[in-house]
Amino acid sequence: MVVMNLMSRILPLQNVVLDVEATSKKRAFEQAALLFENHHGVARTAVFQSLIGRERLGSTALGHNMAVPHGRIKGLKEPIAAFYRLAEPVRFDPADGRQAGLLFFLLVPEAATQMHLDLLAEIARMASNTELREALSTETDPERVHELLTTVEHT
Repeated sequence: MVVMNLMSRILPLQNVVLDVEATSKKRAFEQAALLFENHHGVARTAVFQSLIGRERLGSTALGHNMAVPHGRIKGLKEPIAAFYRLAEPVRFDPADGRQAGLLFFLLVPEAATQMHLDLLAEIARMASNTELREALSTETDPERVHELLTTVEHT
């Protein structure tokens, strides 16, 4: 049986971008900010500042080449997400040198909700799934990647 997960509510197919050329975490954030502005009308400067501000509090790297850059956006009604696979991993955590090439961008309304915490937990579960990480790293079809991220198989 296939069940849609929380990610399916907030990750449109157009927000799955593979093999993004970015030379640094900052460049990846700038590209994601542009996507959120173009696809969702959220000002890119607000997105970028929110992501960078959160990152200053502590790295959002999860390990296993994954990170969850996220931020709160004033005036946002519902959470929205994007998934970027970078062409080459970038250094994410200056303290320990961890790199990330699979990035889950998560924007949430200013007021934190249980859904925000549930989404972070869901992404953490995905990060611990070796088969899923491998598929996200190698799959070339954005539609298939979207499917992998938005469905959970229950047996």
